[in-house]
Amino acid sequence: MMARVVLNAEGLQKRGLRVRAAEMFRRSGSVQGSAIVEFALSAVILLALIFGVIGMCLATYAHHFISDAAREGTRYAMVRGSSCATYGNFSAPCPVTTSAQVQTYVRSLTYPGIDSNSLNVTATWPTTGGACTPSVSPCNNPGNLVKVTVSYAFPLIIPFIPARTLTMTSTSQMVIAD
Repeated sequence: MMARVVLNAEGLQKRGLRVRAAEMFRRSGSVQGSAIVEFALSAVILLALIFGVIGMCLATYAHHFISDAAREGTRYAMVRGSSCATYGNFSAPCPVTTSAQVQTYVRSLTYPGIDSNSLNVTATWPTTGGACTPSVSPCNNPGNLVKVTVSYAFPLIIPFIPARTLTMTSTSQMVIAD
């Protein structure tokens, strides 16, 4: 064994380089393999996180449009009160607005990414103060309130989490102008 170790300086240097190069090659193969595994695990976690953030952003986006749909429905009912034919600037007589008409109007609004058939719209006319004079149903005289509630079932899909449906609800209330 001693005879092999004792070589001239040039021989030791060449042999040492060969041994080190072979050792580095063997180690780099295992390092590269573990780097691929580490990258795959990190990429799965990172992509799941990114898609989760995108899903929550879409939910926030949908809630924004649900709120806007409630305001638009309230505005539609507010300007179509019991006296809209006399005060309004309509070319035809203004019909008394019903909850079904408000729902049809809100569903006709096309918001990107929102399934309008999944919108549930409810319009109510709670009386304010005294009784509704003249007594009509709904009580949509000027000065009374109209309240529109819009709800939407948003399908939330995030990787590695069971799919669920978020029910988003927004309510808007205004005083009837016409």
